[in-house]
Amino acid sequence: MRTMTRTFAVAALAVLASMSVTASAQTLPGKGKTVHYAQSDSLGANYVEVQIVTKAIKALGYDVTMTTMSTPLFFQAIGQGDADLGTDANFPQSDPYFRAVQKQAELIGNGMIVGGGINGYLIDRKTALAYNITSLEQLKDPKIAALFGDDGKAQLVSCDPGWSCGDVVEYQLDKFGLRQTVHPVRGKYEALMADAVTRVKDGKPALFYAWSPSWMTNVLVPGKDVVWLPTPADALPPNVPNRGSALVNGVEGCAGGANPCRMAMASWNYGSVTNRSFIAANPSVKTLVEQIKFPGATWSGWELAISKNGGSQAQIAKLADDWVAANKSQFDQWVATASKAQ
Repeated sequence: MRTMTRTFAVAALAVLASMSVTASAQTLPGKGKTVHYAQSDSLGANYVEVQIVTKAIKALGYDVTMTTMSTPLFFQAIGQGDADLGTDANFPQSDPYFRAVQKQAELIGNGMIVGGGINGYLIDRKTALAYNITSLEQLKDPKIAALFGDDGKAQLVSCDPGWSCGDVVEYQLDKFGLRQTVHPVRGKYEALMADAVTRVKDGKPALFYAWSPSWMTNVLVPGKDVVWLPTPADALPPNVPNRGSALVNGVEGCAGGANPCRMAMASWNYGSVTNRSFIAANPSVKTLVEQIKFPGATWSGWELAISKNGGSQAQIAKLADDWVAANKSQFDQWVATASKAQ
C-alpha cells in the first residue's frame, strides 16, 4: 500500500511539473510571435551585442529572423514595417535617417554602450611627453608636425573613403588651420592602423584618428601607449550630426590630464530603433532593450577578438555564448523583468 501511495505521489508531481512548464510556456509574451530583427552591415562588437539581444528575445518566447543591411536601408525598412527592431544604429550619425522616418520609428533605451563612445586624435605617449604636446593645435608648428612624417608634414591616419569620420578630419584640418602641416592618409583603415601600431610598439611617433571603444584603443591603450589630443573648438561639417558639446568628462589618457577633454565630436552610441506599431504591441521587447547595455571595456574586448580572428559567424556566436555564461544572473534578470511588462 505504501509503495502504491509513493508511486501515485511521484506520478502526481510529474503531472504538476508538466502542467507548470506548459503554463509557463503559454504565458511567455512572445509565444507565437516573430521579431524581424536587423543588424548593420558594418562588422564589429555590435554583432556580439545583437547575438546576446537575440538570445534574450528568444527567451521571451519570440521567434527571430535576422537581416543584415546598410544604415539607409535599415531605416527605410523600419519605416515601412519590413523590420521591427535594430540595436546597432550609430547615433548621432544616424540622426538624418531617423528623422526621415520618425513618425513610424521610435528610439528606445539610452544606448548599448555604458557612457557612450568617443572619437578623436591620438599620438604616441612617448612623443607627447618628450615635446610637451597637449593639443591638436600644436601641429600647426612645422617642427612638431615634422615629427610625424618624412616629408615635413605630419602623416595622419584618417578613415576609409566614404566613412563620415573622414569628412570630420578633412573639415577640421581646414577649420583649425592645419592643412599646411598635416597630411591625412585615407585608405583601408585596418591596414593603416596596423602600421601605426607597429610604430608605437617600436617607440616611433604616430598620429591617427580613432574611436573608443574599439580594438585600436585596446591594443594602444590611452594613457599608457598613446594620448588623446584635445581639439581647439567644436567644429563639424554640415553632413555630420552632433549632440551636445565635444567636451567630454573623464576621458582616460587625455593629453596633459585635461578634464574635460575636447574630442573631435560629442559622444556617440549604438542606439536601438524600432517600428512604432511593433513596439506598442510588444512592451516586453521594449522593456528588455531598455535594460541592456555593456561597459566600454567589454566592447573593446569583443572588437579586439574580432580583429584578431576575422569575425566569423562561429566566433561571434562563441563570444556571445561566453558572455551569457559569465553573466547569467544579469541576463536572466533582464528577461524576467521584460516578461512582466504590460
